[in-house]
Parts: sequence; C-alpha cells; structure tokens
Amino acid sequence: MAFDFKKLLGKEEESDDYLEIDLDQHAPNKNKIIVRPFTLKKFDDVNEILNSLREGYTIAVIDIRPMKTKDVIELKRAVSKIKKTVDALEGSIAGFGEHTILATPNFAEIHRAPEKTEKKDNLSFY
Repeated sequence: MAFDFKKLLGKEEESDDYLEIDLDQHAPNKNKIIVRPFTLKKFDDVNEILNSLREGYTIAVIDIRPMKTKDVIELKRAVSKIKKTVDALEGSIAGFGEHTILATPNFAEIHRAPEKTEKKDNLSFY
C-alpha cells in the first residue's frame, strides 16, 4: 500500500515523488507459538488458560500446587474444565510430576512414553 503524502498534506502538485510504506512490516506474527506458564490459584484462573488455548498458538504450562494445597475438589473441577476444552480443540493434556499440567491445542502433541510392563518368565517351578 502506498501513500502520497503531498496529497495527504493538501499539496496537490503533480509529481511522482511519494513514499511507500509497508504497513504489514511491523505487524505481530500471529503464527508464532508461545509456551506460557500459568499458576492455578483459584478456579477463576481457568478462564485465562482456556482463552489462551482457544487462540490456537499457546502451549500452557500450568502450576497446580497452590490450588492442590488449598482445595482438591476445586482443583479436580478446574482440571476437568481444562480437559474438556482441550478435547474440544483436539489438543493434548498431560501431567508432569505432581504439580504441573501441560495443555496444548491441536498443532502439538504431548509425547507419552510407553508404559513399562514387567517381563514374566514362562518357566514354572514345582
């Protein structure tokens, strides 16, 4: 897009001198993925997490420690709400350790290590 500043300033002289400005040059890159930390202190904190996930470019790293020590029932309710939204977005959700949850929209998948199974011997001793 080009602007003719002389016409803009009221000087309507016929001239080929104009300055071209690229308005999209400094536009924020909406396709950039953000890994964003959140702390779940109360149930209402879920809304900010869900809004970020719905935008589609945020991976949420959620610290649940404050809510876990305060109210486990509210924590379960909050995690359930996050899980339902992540499922609707066709994303992934997983717990890391005892105090962290990771939630992603559909462009990312959380790697899950295969469960270890104990090897059973086929030998029987009588």
